[in-house]
Amino acid sequence: MPLSGEAIRTMNYVDDISVTLRRILAVLPSLTDEDKQRVADHFRVAEPSYESVLTAVSAKK
Repeated sequence: MPLSGEAIRTMNYVDDISVTLRRILAVLPSLTDEDKQRVADHFRVAEPSYESVLTAVSAKK
């Protein structure tokens, strides 16, 4: 069964997220320890989180 247009579009969003995460990883070495801690704290409270999206995708109906 072929993928729907919405599924393909959603997979493209995932690719966009991966690109953003690669950019973040590229910048991290230039940050101070304090800046890294602030970024980490921001990641922890960001919603929706990566984990919450994975949970929603994996949920059985």
